Amino acid sequence: MGVSGTLEFLSDLVGSGGHKHKKKQLQTVELKVRMDCDGCELKVKNALSSMSGVKKVEINRKQQRVTVSGYVDSNKVLKKAKSTGKRAEIWPYVPYSLVAQPFATQAYDKKAPPGYVRKVENTAAIGTVTRYEDPYTSMFSDDNPNACSIM
Repeated sequence: MGVSGTLEFLSDLVGSGGHKHKKKQLQTVELKVRMDCDGCELKVKNALSSMSGVKKVEINRKQQRVTVSGYVDSNKVLKKAKSTGKRAEIWPYVPYSLVAQPFATQAYDKKAPPGYVRKVENTAAIGTVTRYEDPYTSMFSDDNPNACSIM
C-alpha cells in the first residue's frame, strides 16, 4: 500500500465517525472475457477503468483473463464487462496444484489456460471419482467370512 493508499485509509477511518454506510473493501475480481484483438482489449479496459472504485485493470488476452482491483463489487464488474458486448464470466479456473482430482469430469477443461483446471466444489469432484480397490485384498481379508474359499 503506497502513501496515497495509507492516507485514504486514515482519512476514511477519521472521517467515518457519524456515517452509517457500508464501505466496500479492497478486492480483486478476476473475469474470463472473450477478446480477439487490440480493439476488444481496449474496449474492455476502458469500460472497466471508468467504474468508480477501480484502482487497476490488468488484461492477459492470451488467457482471456481480466483482473480488476479496487473498491468494487464483483457482480457490478461482471455486468460492466458484459455491457461491452463481450462474453464474460467470473474466472472459472484454479491452479492445477490446488485441485485434489484435476482430471475429474467436472474439473477437466480443454479451454483452460496451461496450469489451470475448472473450479469445482470438492464434494462434487470426490463424489464422481470412484476409488480403486484391489480385489485381492478383500479376498484374503479377516473381515470376509468366505476369505479362504478360493478353488
